[in-house]
Amino acid sequence: MKTQRYVMLKRYRTFGILVVAAAVLSACATQPPPQAFEPPGFWAGLFHGFTIFFSLIGSIFTEHRIYAFPNSGGWYDFGYFLGASMFLGGSGAGAGSR
Repeated sequence: MKTQRYVMLKRYRTFGILVVAAAVLSACATQPPPQAFEPPGFWAGLFHGFTIFFSLIGSIFTEHRIYAFPNSGGWYDFGYFLGASMFLGGSGAGAGSR
């Protein structure tokens, strides 16, 4: 009984060390600063999020990306999220069927 508990504690400790190591190493990662004159902002993100399905299909056959880089950061991400939510039905899509 004690040996089985010891093995489980050792596994949890090893897993915890790996999670902490991954968090520490990923904290060092940075993105390059955008080198654009006017990077895409909120409205571009909204449009790109709304056209996500068509962009995904286009990206299969061309060099088109579904997410603009460099973009203006948080506002672009927020617009992208809103656009994708509107196109994909949002959080209330399943609520209407009940």
